[in-house]
Amino acid sequence: MPRNPAFSHSEYRARVDKVRLAMDAAGVEVLFATDPSNMAWLTGYDGWSFYTPQAVLIGPGRDPIIWTRAMDAPGGRLTTWMGADHILSYPDNYVMHPDRHPVDLVPGLLSDLNWAGRPIGVEMENYYYSARMHARLAAGLSVAPMDATNLVNWCRAVKSEAELVFMSRAARIVEAMHARILDTFAPGMRKCDVVAEIYDAALRGTPEFGGDYAAIVPMVPTGDEAAAAHLTWDDRPVPSGTGTFFEIAGCYRRYHVPLCRTTWLGKPPRDVAAAEAAVLEGIAEGIDAARPGATAGDVARAFYGALARHGVEREGRCGYPVGLSYPPDWGERTFSIRPEDETVLETDMVFHFMPAIWMADWGLEITETLRVVEGGPAEPLAQVPRKLFVKD
Repeated sequence: MPRNPAFSHSEYRARVDKVRLAMDAAGVEVLFATDPSNMAWLTGYDGWSFYTPQAVLIGPGRDPIIWTRAMDAPGGRLTTWMGADHILSYPDNYVMHPDRHPVDLVPGLLSDLNWAGRPIGVEMENYYYSARMHARLAAGLSVAPMDATNLVNWCRAVKSEAELVFMSRAARIVEAMHARILDTFAPGMRKCDVVAEIYDAALRGTPEFGGDYAAIVPMVPTGDEAAAAHLTWDDRPVPSGTGTFFEIAGCYRRYHVPLCRTTWLGKPPRDVAAAEAAVLEGIAEGIDAARPGATAGDVARAFYGALARHGVEREGRCGYPVGLSYPPDWGERTFSIRPEDETVLETDMVFHFMPAIWMADWGLEITETLRVVEGGPAEPLAQVPRKLFVKD
């Protein structure tokens, strides 16, 4: 059964038009975009094929081209909005070969499309564009590739109404995930069993719509492990008298709504309770600062100002934009919520406000995914009580 593209043809064409304007401003005539998130945003392509070279090419005079491994071309025909003549592929004997690389064929492809010799942009700071890939591509071109990192990402910053519908569904899913945690999490439970419950809730979604896999696995460290931001899980039982933070996201059609909460099994120590009060005050003030025309830095300064009043020290950014994404990250990698970032917030930008606290032997994560709205402070997409949860 065909999997139709997630959005209408008119929405995809509007996205391509937006990217073409950004290309013109950057002096890029041909874009070679390898980030699967950008590929999906521009074309609808959705497959687990990003472990081999693939790209979307945008150039003058025609709709985008999907370029991928031959065995993945049918996936392009099934999930994108373009015709089959816009799905081009390379043979399998170029995959993971010591002496050849699929991009060796790209100069010929550009010539066939009448795009040879034009300024070409590539996403150099990207998980899916390797040093070898760049070297082989550059060696075959008559002009040096330009760095077009995040050109498409910035075009994705303001969400369309259709995208916000998908993110609303992701929010309902993450609400169900946290409800499952609160129902099942208890002392003595193996951590792997906790994560199994999280995945079950994430993929089952709601009676109206199911869930997708998230770009990041659940982060669920307990006790002194929660001093580290990015530990996953093992099969040990969770002891009483410890705190566990749950860094998870609901995901629908690749659109993410991250939401973190912390659960303490037993009575939390006094310093944890004090940190909760500081963080909650800071979140409230950061949300109030997140309005159209304000900056990412305004949000961060509001949060850090509240922490300072409570004598709590924290460094680093405390948020980032989210939306459509593939592993290994659900962030969009454009602006950051940190004091020095003067990116101006616009209506319908969405970001994960992530003001976590990591101390020497415990961690506290209470976060919100926020939509910037006209005429008031940002609105949380998910409705989960904003607090430290305590269970006996």
